[in-house]
Amino acid sequence: MLIDCDTCQVRGIGCGDCVVSVILGGPPDGVELDETERAALDVLAQAGMVPRLQLVTDQRQTAAGRRGRRHSA
Repeated sequence: MLIDCDTCQVRGIGCGDCVVSVILGGPPDGVELDETERAALDVLAQAGMVPRLQLVTDQRQTAAGRRGRRHSA
């Protein structure tokens, strides 16, 4: 899973409650998470230790070949 804050449709309004912003401070170049890391973040979020990933991608950008790299859980 690639996360690119620049392509998130709720960037700004969703950042304060997004696990990426909390843990990484909104990385400028995005971040890539594998399935194990995603599962770990889900467990932490379910336990109330970190917020959930608040990503909303524009599927048209992704389908058009742009780097829609941030996916919601």
